[in-house]
Amino acid sequence: MIVPVILSGGSGTRLWPLSRKLHPKQFINLVNETTLFQDTILRLPEDVAEPLIICIEEHRFLAAEQLREIGKKTKGIILEPEGRNTAPAVALAALQFINKGEDPILLVLSADHLIKNIEAFHQSITIASELAENNKLITFGVVPDKAETGYGYIEANINNTDDYYSIKSFTEKPSQKNAKKYLDSGNYLWNSGMFMFKASVYLSELEKFEPEILSACKKSCTTENIDSDFIRIDNDAFHQCPNESIDYAVMEHTKNGVVVPLDANWSDVGSWSSLWDSKTKDSNDNVSEGDVFLEDVKNTYTYSSNRLVSVIGVSNLVIVDTQDALLVADKQQTHNIKKIVARLNNDKRSEVDNHRKVFRPWGYYDSVDSKKGFQVKRIVVNSGAKLSLQKHKYRAEHWVVVKGVALVTCGDKIFELVENQSTYIPQGSLHRLENHQDIPLEIIEIQTGSYLGEDDIIRFEDDYQRN
Repeated sequence: MIVPVILSGGSGTRLWPLSRKLHPKQFINLVNETTLFQDTILRLPEDVAEPLIICIEEHRFLAAEQLREIGKKTKGIILEPEGRNTAPAVALAALQFINKGEDPILLVLSADHLIKNIEAFHQSITIASELAENNKLITFGVVPDKAETGYGYIEANINNTDDYYSIKSFTEKPSQKNAKKYLDSGNYLWNSGMFMFKASVYLSELEKFEPEILSACKKSCTTENIDSDFIRIDNDAFHQCPNESIDYAVMEHTKNGVVVPLDANWSDVGSWSSLWDSKTKDSNDNVSEGDVFLEDVKNTYTYSSNRLVSVIGVSNLVIVDTQDALLVADKQQTHNIKKIVARLNNDKRSEVDNHRKVFRPWGYYDSVDSKKGFQVKRIVVNSGAKLSLQKHKYRAEHWVVVKGVALVTCGDKIFELVENQSTYIPQGSLHRLENHQDIPLEIIEIQTGSYLGEDDIIRFEDDYQRN
């Protein structure tokens, strides 16, 4: 049995301002109408088992909702208290089965990759599965088509007769000169970060080379708490786990590792330049998405989320306009976006974590306007959903129903509001908002008070087990 393990814990900061910490690139419609996460599930071979998902706590409802949208079930969603890289994540997945007396072949995939040639992808999986049955640890090496400096490389004993090769070495992201040398040699493949091996074989090698990781993961699994499809592990034990990738922890040391070439039009969509590479371009090599007007523009990526963006007389730029942030960058300098993100983090700016539109398990809210002492939000509650029973220390709220019917709890009163009706929630009052109708509920919320942060919420009951 082959069980896909989908690693979905990345933050995708190199695609800021579209990708953000709490809504990263794997959950965004970057390439087509489905997200990268959904595409990863949809392109799995039909004969594999339901996937096991691994993500951080903050992304759990994004993952669950996107699975629901495409009608796919899973073997569960493991919630990491924090990201500790790929070696611990896959150990948690392997232990899920070993602890039940099962030993499947794990197909480890990243949730944020683009693969256009599905048939070639499936062929590589077939080759790798036969090797995994014979206790090999397989990494998939992408056949390079250019001297790329943004990927790691695998040096392999490449010949023209075999479907797989032994591994000589792993190399980090090279200089342009070395990348050109690797490409010309024909002995190097891009490191895709995708793997296949038996659960028991991986854990055995992990114990040999990184016993601390395995020990911490085993302790984390001793007090598992299963909530619907969500699998929660012991936070304290996992915090003690070393932060390490599969490459460093196992693949660079094992004597049983091999690489299977993957020639499937693959990209990790790790930068605005690589996203531009993957898109259909106009006659001037431009990619434009949204309401965009171009005049005398060449070799430029332009994205607009909600308003007209006009660009005149420039070339080789990335222009990304979201509701609350604008990026303008030289296409060759987009690797420096990480410096902008670091500055935003240092300044504790919300733009690094959230979009103006913030998704919640019950729906979403859009922060329309705010100044000192007040904030206006558009809140949409999904059919059958409800917010937590809560109160606030520092703010009062005024709700106006725009669409649908709201069931409101305020203190000891429970009542309905229909379109154009409103109510006032005093500071410190216990309250809740629910939607029992078949259509989404839309309200305008006006907050007033001395402090309007999202951490001013004291929850008493919550369907989603949030603190």
